[in-house]
Amino acid sequence: MFHRNQLPPLNRRDMLHRVGAGFGSLALADMLANDAPATEGSNPLLPKAPHFPTKAKRVIQLFMPGGPSQVDTFDYKPEIAKNAGQRPKLVDRKSLRNTKNGLFPSPFGFKQYGECGKWVSDLFPKVGECVDDISFIHSMHTDIPEHAGAMLMMNLGHVLPGRPSMGSWLVYGLGTENQNLPGFVAMSPRAQPRGKLANWGNSFLPGVYAGTYVNIHDMQPDRILHNLKNQWLPRTDQRRQADLLTQLNRIDLERQRSDQQLEAGIQAMEMAFRMQFAVPDAFDTTQESKSTHELYGNSEYAKGCLLARRLVERGVRMVQVSLSIDGYDIAWDTGHGDIKGGHKRLADACDQGIAALLTDLKQRGMLEDTLVIWGGEFGRAPTSEGQKGRDHDHYGFTVWMAGGGVKGGYSHGATDEFGLTAVENRMHVHDLHATILHLMGLDHERLTYRYSGRDFRLTDVHGHVAHEVIA
Repeated sequence: MFHRNQLPPLNRRDMLHRVGAGFGSLALADMLANDAPATEGSNPLLPKAPHFPTKAKRVIQLFMPGGPSQVDTFDYKPEIAKNAGQRPKLVDRKSLRNTKNGLFPSPFGFKQYGECGKWVSDLFPKVGECVDDISFIHSMHTDIPEHAGAMLMMNLGHVLPGRPSMGSWLVYGLGTENQNLPGFVAMSPRAQPRGKLANWGNSFLPGVYAGTYVNIHDMQPDRILHNLKNQWLPRTDQRRQADLLTQLNRIDLERQRSDQQLEAGIQAMEMAFRMQFAVPDAFDTTQESKSTHELYGNSEYAKGCLLARRLVERGVRMVQVSLSIDGYDIAWDTGHGDIKGGHKRLADACDQGIAALLTDLKQRGMLEDTLVIWGGEFGRAPTSEGQKGRDHDHYGFTVWMAGGGVKGGYSHGATDEFGLTAVENRMHVHDLHATILHLMGLDHERLTYRYSGRDFRLTDVHGHVAHEVIA
């Protein structure tokens, strides 16, 4: 005799709630799987072939929010000192008309480094020792001199939020080589860069491509991500729960025939389970040798650089390490009031770690296929603001890249004689993004995602590859 169940059927949300109670990593799964749809296929994070052969396989972005001054770091301009206090017509730009003061010489000395003879400020003596592996781009320019918008432009390719981050685009285009870790990890000591989630978010791309944020001030490997461990259930029981939930979700998926959001949730929950055991190992720097720790130093940013190497070594596609001090989200903006003191403190916090990262990658044979990018959202004017500072300058600033198939000991483009405006081989942020994607084997015009009736891409409708910087 057929017996009809009088109880109403459980929907997926109720089933997850009842069956998954106590499953500690579900919080992380929910973070990874937002409302965006998933891509087709059994696992959208599996490695994908690039559009064309290339050297670079992974990216480390050393992000310097707040606007480091190009004329006090890597863009040597002796003409500023020769014309100190003056205001030549060349620097009379619209954004500087309210500045009555004239040219402000750098308080830092410059020296030549490497076989290429590159001039580098005394702020970065250890990075200076690595210049033969670095390609300097001195002709960068961007759209606006305002922090939030310019930071979004550098990380999203747009001055407004609501677009996928560069890291999300890379994971979408290439997948990741480690299925137990996120494809994109964003880190900073204490403060998140202004805009926070937008800088590593996936926006309308599938949720599995979102970046995962880590505060590297908390260096305890088992606490690096909240809600990662389950204190009530052993691993075997968690595995059985995860398998049951996946089976139930698959049944639901077959009934609905096409539910990309559900597919994303399944993949994110599986990732969350695996991360419980992979994350503590990846973030446990006590496994490193004494000589490695001495190479990097003890600053929080240096620890972030070491973690970045450990993550890309394990197959993470992109790592962003942002610099912050004392909880300030735009650290280099101290340049408004005190270039000498503020920039010195910031450079001391990151110089050794950055140089150690380049050295470590090179010693391990990883620099040739790891693209390292350094830079902020814009630069600073060669004129003074007040007595000791500099205002924002988006007309011309410096970004550099190392490894990953770029020319070492090379300088691309130039600003004018005072370092204010890019005048030679000008390079917009869209061009930088196009070049980064090209170095990773992706055609920026082909890497698109259909959303709201339009094909979107990181470079929007712009971007030209700077082939001159490619080895």
